[in-house]
Amino acid sequence: MRDAMEIMVELQKLTKHFGPIRAADEVSFSVRRGEVLGFLGPNGAGKSTTMKMLTCYLAPTSGTARVCGHDILTDSIAVRRKLGYLPEGAPAYPDMTPLAFLRFAADVRGICGAERRKAIDRAVELTSLQGVLKQPIDTLSKGFKRRVGLAQAILHDPEVLVLDEPTDGLDPNQKYEVRQLIAEMAGSKAIILSTHILEEVEAVCSRAVIIARGKVIFDGTPVALEAKSKWHNAVTVRLGRKSAADAADALRKLEGVSEVLVEDGANDAERALTVFSRNGNSIINDVADLARSKEWRVLEMRTEHGRLDEVFRDLTAAGKEAK
Repeated sequence: MRDAMEIMVELQKLTKHFGPIRAADEVSFSVRRGEVLGFLGPNGAGKSTTMKMLTCYLAPTSGTARVCGHDILTDSIAVRRKLGYLPEGAPAYPDMTPLAFLRFAADVRGICGAERRKAIDRAVELTSLQGVLKQPIDTLSKGFKRRVGLAQAILHDPEVLVLDEPTDGLDPNQKYEVRQLIAEMAGSKAIILSTHILEEVEAVCSRAVIIARGKVIFDGTPVALEAKSKWHNAVTVRLGRKSAADAADALRKLEGVSEVLVEDGANDAERALTVFSRNGNSIINDVADLARSKEWRVLEMRTEHGRLDEVFRDLTAAGKEAK
């Protein structure tokens, strides 16, 4: 039986220089079977460079990586057999049809006979390409081109998937389908998903690595990332306008509250107050108890989980390492 905690991918100080520019600077992390790792960073951070080195498309300046125990420097053919790769932009031969392209990819991977047909049928079904199989790839929409690229990546049912912006160009329904597919495959594979879409991390990733200026500055769960947000465990309260008049001052006096933000509500009869936790601890019970004791007319009360976009901007703008 396969070890669910088995390390499938391990990057060891992977570095790439382009002249004086360090596109990737001693990038190190590992991915276990069953993990979906969101690989995040602003444009130019080094995400695609790192993925190209991991998939043997680009030689590192120093450092190395291992995929299913095979070193990218000394055993690159075995590495390529073990992983499926969707590159940035999902490149394919534009004059081929999706069917011809998948047959070509199967031939390159040595998938023959009945297994070839079975592998292609499976990839087509999983990516919903049935309606465009005989249409030239050049005439397909950006979303369908992305699905053709994903189909070739999963064609040989690899143990490791490396996906660079897999939902780029897809409409909301297509994004949902791809995310569902990733979630279904995650149990038996190690998946690295490069993205700049933060909602993707919340939707499908069990772990997040953020890179900026070529360096890893965060490695942890999406929940741990949310916890770094000023909004983590903040409480938003909608009150009747009369109740809101004195509420802000009373809330500011609560122990554990750092700040109270007052905003207009949906109409003139209400106000929205956001109460921020001083240390990120839960303050919902304290706010609720105060509201009851003051007999405020509460229209809504909810706890904020945290805002990934705020944390992402803070970490990548500062270029600092998250502790």
